[in-house]
This record gives sequence, structure tokens and C-alpha cells, in this order.
Amino acid sequence: MAIVSIPLPTEHLGSDLTEHVRDRVQALEPLLIEIRRDLHAHPELSWKEHRTTEAVHEHLDRAGISYRRLPGTGLVADLGAPNPTRRVALRADLDALPLQDRSGVEFSSVVDGVAHACGHDVHTTALLGAGLALHEFHDELVAAGRGVRLLFQPAEEQVPGGAHHVMDHGGLEGVDEVFALHCDPSIDVGQVGLVSGPITSACDGLTVNLSGRGGHTSRPHLTQDLVYALGKIVTEVPAALTRRLDPRAGAALVWGQVQAGNAQNVIPAAGSVSGTLRVLDVGSWRTAADLIEKLVHEVAAPYDVTVDLDYVRGVPPVVNQPASVLALSRAATTTIGAGAVVPTQQSLGGEDFSWYLTDLPGAMARLGTRAPGGKTYELHQGDLVVDERAIGYGAMVLAGAALYHGSGEGTSPVR
Repeated sequence: MAIVSIPLPTEHLGSDLTEHVRDRVQALEPLLIEIRRDLHAHPELSWKEHRTTEAVHEHLDRAGISYRRLPGTGLVADLGAPNPTRRVALRADLDALPLQDRSGVEFSSVVDGVAHACGHDVHTTALLGAGLALHEFHDELVAAGRGVRLLFQPAEEQVPGGAHHVMDHGGLEGVDEVFALHCDPSIDVGQVGLVSGPITSACDGLTVNLSGRGGHTSRPHLTQDLVYALGKIVTEVPAALTRRLDPRAGAALVWGQVQAGNAQNVIPAAGSVSGTLRVLDVGSWRTAADLIEKLVHEVAAPYDVTVDLDYVRGVPPVVNQPASVLALSRAATTTIGAGAVVPTQQSLGGEDFSWYLTDLPGAMARLGTRAPGGKTYELHQGDLVVDERAIGYGAMVLAGAALYHGSGEGTSPVR
């Protein structure tokens, strides 16, 4: 068999296998767009992705790709050598968000109050496209002793997310390296954003519940004034946190929900505030929960209220390994072209792909979805619109990364 290698970005591709994979993805693009539009029109919330799982299973079945369902929702598929000397995993998330679709596209969500406003429909379709393209080169993968695992993961949007579900059911068994991508509407389509080291932040969820004696607003001194105490927690706990954590930790405690009372002249007997803590530094993240609990009780103490803190540990930062980033970079350059890779920065967004990287080397790329010169949308907003060319580009990058893994003794190609 002839040697097939993925060269440095500046070299001529020749008969490189990635070139053939790119051609196969391009041929699949009309089908992939059709699949993505179907998923977009029928979004499903975390742990309820039954129709989405079934759609993926049908296309894998049709292609003759072996897979196994995970309990509930999600599935795992294997390509290439049955007992490979090296196996790379590629991951996509299936779930949507509890938001109204305001995109205005002709394939808008038909499910009231649920929308793919984070691009998971693109992730799922890109991974399916990568799998279908790679399956065309089964013999080459087997000859190279290479295996590829497709992880279609449920419930990324929940804390804790579905990554643990995949791991608990053997999704990473026999895997040597793992890759993923995430839509980024601030990057032009045809480009991917890469950075070595942390690319996302840690993210935890917390709710502070207060209870005590309520009463009339004309006699606050006879109550424990829950609303006033909540106000102090809302403003003073984040302020104190900035003086108790190293500023380089990049900690941000932001409240998203406050609930208390139902009348303007009644001091309620209970109330709550919920929010997220995001931390760029993993060391500070590990100590933050105990510190926040201490601060909440200290701030609430003068008001003699009963405090109950519900703190849910979420995800650590996604930390990209340099060799894996190089594999993604070469995959993007060889499949999309020169200029496909752009630098990006660590964000305060959280991603449960990080849990895979606590066990394995790997990396996540940011997939550009903005039409050049077009509007920059925000993720987790109902008006999100993506340039659908991103689906094919995402499939190419994932497939290329599987062929050109980055861990071990440097990046090495399929031969």
C-alpha cells in the first residue's frame, strides 16, 4: 500500500488521504445540510434527545457503520480497525436550549420554547459527516491500525452534563485522544479558532435560599426582611469574592435569577437567588465553593435569616494539549486551505468536553459560523443564524484530526 501522509500546511497535498476525505465531505454537503435543517426544526432538550438519536442512528445504519446506543439518549459508533493500535474519538453534543427560536429561517423550530441556539445541530451533523466520509476509507484505516470513535453525547447544556454519562458507559475505553469543535459566530465561516492551553473556563451553578420571618413592609423591624438580605447577597458576595481570590483567576460570579414575594407591601418569608460562577484558573476553581459558602453566610449573618446554599460543581476549563492543537491546525489547513486557522482566546463559557480531557489528551476548535461581512450573532440567543457552509468545514476538520492525531510522539499521519 502506498504511503499516505498529511504534510505540513505549506507542502503540496498530492494524493493525500485528507484530500479524498475533503472531496467526500463536499459530495455529502447537500445531505448534511438537509439533516441539519431537520435537526434544527425538531430540537430536543437535555436527556430528551430521542428523535435526534434516532436520526443519527438511521444514517449510521444506512452507511453500515456499527454503533451502540447509550442508556436513554446518545450513541457511540466505531470506524476502522476493530482492534486498533490507536483510536481517536470525535465528539458532538445533541441537545438544544429552552429558548424560543427567533431566527426567521424557513426551517425554524416547530417545538415551542425549544431551539438550537448554541449550534449543537451543526456539531451533530458535522460529526455525522466526518463519520460518513471516514467510513469510505475503511480499508485504509484498517491497514493503518487506526480506529475512530464517534461520540454523540446527550445533555451538554445541563450541570453536570452528559460527558459523565458517556464516560460511565465506556465511551472513552480504548481511546487515545479526543477532539471536538464548537460553533463560534464571531469567527468567519471557513476558519477555525485555536489556542493551546485553556480555551474555556470552569463553570459552576449555585442557588442561595433564604427563609425567615416575613411581615408588612411598614414594620420591617419586626421581620427578617428577606428581600433586603437577598439584595446584600446579590451585590456584596461578588464584590467580596474579587478581594478574596487572586485577580488572575478571572472569577466572575453573576446572578441570573432572583425570586422573592408577590406583593409590593409584603415582606416574604422566603426568597432565592441563582447564578453561575465562572473561573479561568482551575486551581482557584477548586477552592471557590468553600469560599463562596463562607461569604454567603457572613453577608447574611446580620439579618438573622436561615441560609441554605445549593452549590453544584459544573465543569473545569477545557485545556487544549499543544500537540492536539497542532493536529487540528494541520487538519484545517489541509482540508479547508491556507488561512483557515485563526488565533482565539480563552472565554468564560463552560463546556463539559473538559471532563474528557481530564482523562485523555485532546483539543477543541472553535468553528466559524459567521457569513463574511455579515452580522455577528450571540450563542444562547434565539435569533442565532449560522452560515451552513460551516457544517462541511466542521466535518472536514474533525475527519482530518482523526487521520492526523496529535498525541504521543508528535503528530503522526495515517500511513
